[in-house]
Amino acid sequence: MGGGGIPMNVAPVQGGYLTGRKLVFPLALVISLFFLWGFSYGLLDVLNKHFQTVLNITKLESTGLQVMYFGGGYLCFSPIAAEVLKRKGYKITILMGLAFYSIGAVMFWPVAHYSTPYNTKSAFGGFLVCTLVIACGLATLETAANSYAVVIGDPALASARLQFCQSWNGVASFVGPLIASKAFFSGANQNNLTNVQYVYLAVSCAGAAVAVLFFVAKLPEVAEETGRRSSIVDENTLEMAVGHDGKIIGDAPLYKQYNMIFGVIAQFCYVGAQVTIASFFINYATENASYTAAEASQMLSYGLITFTVGRFIATGLATIFESNFLLVIYCCFAIAFNAYIAAGHGKAAVGVLIAIFFFEAPMYPTIFTLGTANLGRHTRRGAGILVMGVSGGAVFPPIQGAVADAAGTRISYVVPLCGFVVVLAYVSYHWVTHGFKVMRQKGAVIAASYEGGAVGGVVQTVHYDEKRLSVVGLEEIRRNSVGEVTGATGGIRRE
Repeated sequence: MGGGGIPMNVAPVQGGYLTGRKLVFPLALVISLFFLWGFSYGLLDVLNKHFQTVLNITKLESTGLQVMYFGGGYLCFSPIAAEVLKRKGYKITILMGLAFYSIGAVMFWPVAHYSTPYNTKSAFGGFLVCTLVIACGLATLETAANSYAVVIGDPALASARLQFCQSWNGVASFVGPLIASKAFFSGANQNNLTNVQYVYLAVSCAGAAVAVLFFVAKLPEVAEETGRRSSIVDENTLEMAVGHDGKIIGDAPLYKQYNMIFGVIAQFCYVGAQVTIASFFINYATENASYTAAEASQMLSYGLITFTVGRFIATGLATIFESNFLLVIYCCFAIAFNAYIAAGHGKAAVGVLIAIFFFEAPMYPTIFTLGTANLGRHTRRGAGILVMGVSGGAVFPPIQGAVADAAGTRISYVVPLCGFVVVLAYVSYHWVTHGFKVMRQKGAVIAASYEGGAVGGVVQTVHYDEKRLSVVGLEEIRRNSVGEVTGATGGIRRE
């Protein structure tokens, strides 16, 4: 593992990746992280509206939560988390993230307890600090968990595996608004912060419990590929990993990994669009239709249920169709629905707003998988950079908040529409450059080189003598029978 050793209580993965029953327990632990992330995110969207009411702040001011959450945490802290991941491994990084998460959540208690009608601005500032600490923890967990879910198993199924893990994120994200609709918007609680204390105390306890579980568990560690050219098979043979374009995987410097760079831009725009759609959902439902705040919070939970169902369905589809093709279709529907939301009125428009959550569902994990494919020795830092794309959630909401204050919430939904257009451009280019494939390729060589895995390429065997090398070409490997899938590279080993 480049940059540091594997902790003594962490079991390294033998043979490159896990399969079968060995994969179940590590994935279950990773799913628990996505559940914590989803629950926290679901509460955040509801707090936007609740703080507007209790603390008497504007829509634009309320987006400070998103700025701290996605900007302060994900943009600023993700590179730090990626460096810790590079040097210390997955387990230490996850424990660090859970510590930040639990501490930030428990900080909500004193801030809410000492909040009064006379110090609302100061109280909101305190909540922003709490949100920042939580976000630093979640950015750390995102960096580690997304990457771990991709590299721990078969690279050819990396997209489907990450879709499945992130589906549980969706399960938790609709539980949050359901609880909030009762805790924050019912009876006397709709005008105070008392229940905010108890909800976040429970969140902190949950984070601490998961941390204990990770501490005692023997979490398998996947070694990062540092360049297969130094992997000597025998005195006359060495191996190197190459992609479908014939170039050595991970050989170019990080700043020349253009697929990753474009993936970050697409992720930035997608997350910005997703966050704005959810953040202003309650405002849209109360202003554009005859829903109360409590009813709108429940409607938001229905949207997040739709999102969750969409994730599970996308998981199944990703085992049949190419992920880049699927995302092209999903983006087209999202753009069409978003256009109607910005132009429509009444309950029908709210129904379409709920439906768009279905088409958002597979975007984040698919973009992450496509963006981190074929990074080789840059995999862990690349994962941190892709997570930085989540900072789009800090940029888009203030823009939409300003538009909403000036022209109305309905018109402000043009902002996420722009984000979906950028995502469509990225995945369309990815689909076109990879041969317009619709069905998932059965050949492991082709499938593994298109997406997923720490490297996701082909291991070429190089036979050499004293002064001359002769490379077994990629086309020859393809013409011959498919070899055994090998290592975290997600490639094919032929000798």
